[in-house]
Amino acid sequence: MASAATLRWLTGLRNLGSRLGTERMAVLAERLAHPERAAPCFHVAGTNGKGSTCAMIEAIQRAHGRRTGLYTSPHLIAIGERIQVDRRPLSDARVVELAEILRPHHAAIAATAPDLAPTFFELITAAAWIEFALRRVDVTILETGLGGRLDATNTCQPEVCVITSIGLDHQEYLGPTLAAIAGEKAGILKPGVPAVIGYVPAEAELVIAARAQEVGAPLRWLKDYFPDGLPETNLVGEHQRANAGLALLACELATELPMEAATARAALRQVDWAGRWQRLTLADGRTLIVDGSHNEEGVRAIAPLLAACPSPTVVVGALGVDRARDLLAQVAPLAARLLLVAPDNERACRPEQLAALVPSGIRAEVAPSTVAELFPAPGVCVAPGDPVVVLGSLYLVGEVLARFHGGPLPATDLQDRLPPTS
Repeated sequence: MASAATLRWLTGLRNLGSRLGTERMAVLAERLAHPERAAPCFHVAGTNGKGSTCAMIEAIQRAHGRRTGLYTSPHLIAIGERIQVDRRPLSDARVVELAEILRPHHAAIAATAPDLAPTFFELITAAAWIEFALRRVDVTILETGLGGRLDATNTCQPEVCVITSIGLDHQEYLGPTLAAIAGEKAGILKPGVPAVIGYVPAEAELVIAARAQEVGAPLRWLKDYFPDGLPETNLVGEHQRANAGLALLACELATELPMEAATARAALRQVDWAGRWQRLTLADGRTLIVDGSHNEEGVRAIAPLLAACPSPTVVVGALGVDRARDLLAQVAPLAARLLLVAPDNERACRPEQLAALVPSGIRAEVAPSTVAELFPAPGVCVAPGDPVVVLGSLYLVGEVLARFHGGPLPATDLQDRLPPTS
């Protein structure tokens, strides 16, 4: 009964939405005796590539014999994917146990200072830090949730910071321009803490450089390294090689965690990270590819991979009209057949909304309109064509992967809700 009550409490907090700001997290961390300081930390922000870069840093660190704590979001299927020790996700039961540890702290804060009561995302972040401290990990790798400056993870004290990329996404929360978004991402930079910066637009580069100078953060720019070519990785795409370069440079900068180059490069060729141009085989032998790219910059990165597919059937689902418009403008002309579906998410565009955004002259199909209809049994997809490529949302990818493997479906009441815009 305690577990059920705790889950109801946790999901109830989620239903209130999220709030940007680090004040609540600072109060909670103080009450918990600062578990975020228990191990050296890599802190990773960026519009795209955060999760992949975190997975690559983790692979390098684990290849050196270190116990790793990996914190990412959102999860694809189960919430325990967000909190992993040595790449083993927590069970749902363990997540509940951690929430039960945190619940009295939440109640105590709410009783005396309601505005400082932690949000759903902040509690999950704190749960990760508690787990990593209890498991005595040697290193933690933290992905920001939204932005950077006001993100819950920004109360950490990192050894190295990483900004993977800057593109237009979440403008309603981070600002309407690349410069504004860069300013939010650069908010993770800390005095004296080295940082690695990926390929970013010129206006973003100026903002990041100015912020680094202001706080005294030494920078390494990816563009200044690897003259003989970016590192190889088993994750597909040139953008993943850029992420591999960032991971390698970040690990070189972590002086408390010595790195052996050959070991690191070997680890980059054995990275496990689901939903990023992930190839699967359907029961009838056809190829299924799933990728969570969901904004203009991310889709531009995978467009060459899609263009190289012979006559692909492309399945698109998206959260938000602006994202869907950019997504469809790039992928629809590359599809031999275009199917539009709605992920099981409250923010998902309806297939009819997507159809209105398809470039003129391109035919799109809106039936079957749900993932359940499209993937009616494990390993089965009713869409014709080979390959079938699923794009547009990590939430869509999670639902497809769950149905493909025949496991539990994603718990939509344990996904984040974005902060209100007014």
